[in-house]
Amino acid sequence: MNAVLRLLALVSTALAATTAGAQFVKGNEAVQVMPDGSRMVETPPTDGALLAKPCPAAQVGCAGGGWKMVETPDGLMECSEVYARPTTCRPSTYGAEKKSRVWVVKTGAEWKHCQYPIVGTGCVSIKRLPNPAVQ
Repeated sequence: MNAVLRLLALVSTALAATTAGAQFVKGNEAVQVMPDGSRMVETPPTDGALLAKPCPAAQVGCAGGGWKMVETPDGLMECSEVYARPTTCRPSTYGAEKKSRVWVVKTGAEWKHCQYPIVGTGCVSIKRLPNPAVQ
């Protein structure tokens, strides 16, 4: 019985670590950890972008093409757009709810959306249509 309980505890710990690890994208250059442990976070610039009226994340139907998972100064957020403008984001439900998602990352000087939270896996420029995956 003790062996079974230890095994269940080990599996629970492994699952928790896996979920927590997927809460960010390793290699996302938009997030910089400073020497003092603080984080500096960039979001895609709106300069030169053709922007529609913001669709609030709380409004049903705003993420018709899938949620954009964007690192913000407030942490990982689900956004209805890649630019993470005010009202377009809400706290992440990744790991708790399965939804169509893409991950917004910066590599070099280019902003991309990736099919999975892995840089280089199904990533295309934010100027192209993404290929979301249910996660």
